[in-house]
Amino acid sequence: MPDIEDESLAAVEWDGPSKSALKRRMLALQQLGETLVGLSEKQLAKVPVEDERLLGVIRQARAMRSHGARRRHLQLIGKLMRDIDAEPIENALKAMDRQRQGEADAFHRLEQLRDDVLALGMGGTELVASRWPEADRQQLRQLIGQHQRDSARGKAPTASRKLFRYLRELQENYGDPG
Repeated sequence: MPDIEDESLAAVEWDGPSKSALKRRMLALQQLGETLVGLSEKQLAKVPVEDERLLGVIRQARAMRSHGARRRHLQLIGKLMRDIDAEPIENALKAMDRQRQGEADAFHRLEQLRDDVLALGMGGTELVASRWPEADRQQLRQLIGQHQRDSARGKAPTASRKLFRYLRELQENYGDPG
């Protein structure tokens, strides 16, 4: 009798992915679809989704407010994504995340530069001029002085915001040397 069991087990053996692995893959595709639903139309246009039906379902899912209907629609998106190669989509989303993170890092560096300039007072003019020789030193001195006066009076930091905008303008026009 042990021989019969061994033969039946051999005939039933499965070398494909396990049921759990299939579920994990399906859930990952569904989450990828949910990410696509959360993108703006402009961002979605940058993602290489060639399946027009999938694009239509993604756009429909955006308009859905009912939790159950949205969940079913996300499952449909996951099902449709099984039939396409999701790697280019994942790569495009990762590239968008890297770009967004780079922009956030640049924003924080600019904020830190502004804070350093304001902490140095009038000496901050030279810090900016060392990074961007094209910078208008007189405008920098005016903004720093205005910030100092506003701080002494307890006013809103409008000069600080103006300084940030000016530094961002310098960065956009002349690059980010630091």
